This record gives sequence, structure tokens and C-alpha cells, in this order.
Amino acid sequence: MPRRMTESIEAQGEWLFRHRSGMGVVLLPCLAAALLWPGTPGNVFGDAMTDDVTVLGMVVSILGLVMRWFAYSRIRHPLYLANGVVVTGLCIATGSLWFTLLALALYALAVERIVAAEERFLADIYGQAYAQWASQTPAFVPDFSRWRRPNLPLSGRTILRREYNGVLGVALAFFVLEAARDLLIEQQSWSAWIDDDGIWLWALGLGALSLVVLRTIKRRSRWLHPGRPTDADPPG
Repeated sequence: MPRRMTESIEAQGEWLFRHRSGMGVVLLPCLAAALLWPGTPGNVFGDAMTDDVTVLGMVVSILGLVMRWFAYSRIRHPLYLANGVVVTGLCIATGSLWFTLLALALYALAVERIVAAEERFLADIYGQAYAQWASQTPAFVPDFSRWRRPNLPLSGRTILRREYNGVLGVALAFFVLEAARDLLIEQQSWSAWIDDDGIWLWALGLGALSLVVLRTIKRRSRWLHPGRPTDADPPG
């Protein structure tokens, strides 16, 4: 018997969720093409403008990370929205409109399917309680008129425990982007690149240092695990 359309979308979402760590690899050839042939507006940027646009992209991606840290409760899928902002920042840094539109369209299609599968799963578990909550809570666009003070305060230690991988990931992405553009495409020497754009190496170093320090603390102490021991994440 043929599947209903919603069943096909949910099945695709389950597959995408299982393979989400490799989703970015699909776009690597397109990213390489965008750096070589950015099109509008990147083809008219000078070096200074390219650097400014890259910094702008970094700021947008950092905003996405902050949204992850403060994942507000007035939408059903705050992390996917925040990750979309991170991806938008990376796209902006390429200076390529066609790549930005392509990447965001693919991200939206993937998230649509993953969300369909997740919501079906939650509905199966929680039934009417989830259906009622979902009917009152927007999927992606927050309704701040519905905001209520949370029962628990924001935990900085929880943020540090769960989000250090994202910081390193963004720092690494921008480092690779700038290195590929300047060292491989523009044929700039390593020493000249470090003099001009050493900030990206510093950002990568700080991201790596934060990961090592926080992961060590997480594995060797309980400081990053507020609350009961059963609330703690597994070592990672």
C-alpha cells in the first residue's frame, strides 16, 4: 500500500536526523564553487569589503550560538531556528547570494522533515498533552505575548556543559573558510595571512582551548552538573 505523503516526509526526517552530522558534507562542493565563483555580490568586493562581510557573518553566527544558549521556550523548535541563524552567518561570509539561497533552502527542507518526524514521535508519546501544547506554541516564530517566567533560573554551567562543541565548530568553519579563500584561492603566503588575518587563528585556538578545558572539567568533576546526578549528561 503506498505511503501517505506525511509518512514519506516523516521517514525522510528520521533518516536525515540519523545522518545529520554529515549533512554539511553535501554542500562542500557547492561551497568550493561559491568561493571560486561567488557571483553577486561577492564578485565586486575588494579585500577590505570581503573581510568586513566575513566578520558580519561571524557576528550573525555568534548570535545563533547565543540563541542556542538561551533557547527560549516560546517556540517548539528553538535549536533548529538558532542553528539556521548560525548557517546564515556562514553563508553571509561567502559573499555569494546563490550559495546562501541554496544552502538555506536545503536547510529548510531538511529541518521541515526532521521536525515532522520529531513531532510525530512526541505526539505518540505524550498524546493530547503534546497536541495541546503544540497548538498554543508556534513552531519557529516566537509569540512573546505568551512568554512566562520559567520555573528554573538560567544555568550558566549547563550552557558550558552542552555548548562548547558549537563554539569550536563555528570557529573552525570560519577558519577553514578564510584559509581556503586566502591561502588556496588568492595564493597568499602563510606568514602574510597570519599578519593580516591572525584573528581567525586566535578564534580557532580559543575555541579548541575552551573545548579541552570544559571537556576535562566535565569528565573529572561534577562542577558542570548542577542538580541531581541523574540529570547529568553522559561523558563526552
